[in-house]
Amino acid sequence: MSGDARGIVPLERLRLDKWLWAARFFKTRALASDAIAGGRVKLDGAAVKPAREIRIGDRLEITLGDHVWEIRIVALNAYRRPAAEAQQLYEESAASRERRVQASELRRLAPAPGSDLHGRPTKRDRRRMQRFSG
Repeated sequence: MSGDARGIVPLERLRLDKWLWAARFFKTRALASDAIAGGRVKLDGAAVKPAREIRIGDRLEITLGDHVWEIRIVALNAYRRPAAEAQQLYEESAASRERRVQASELRRLAPAPGSDLHGRPTKRDRRRMQRFSG
């Protein structure tokens, strides 16, 4: 068993849900497990279970809302670290990055109707809606 001076042992395998949480794709392991069970995370093109062990070099396809990430795992870490360190755990494909940039640009140029509305209507807004609908 070899490790560095702090006693950290390099990982060879790690649970998929734990890695997704550590890589900051999901806020909790439970959300990561739900996404995997729901088929929104695929390992090498196949649906898997949350407890599936992953290795460096595995390819993941992660669907988050409208975004589809195609990544290759380049490092394993069982601990959740700052975002800058978490981004070093994977490498996104060029095609995936390009699709995300294009989708972001489309949303910026033509936002969805009602996307500027946040929360409940004010009292004034409710009165206007009531007058409009009769």
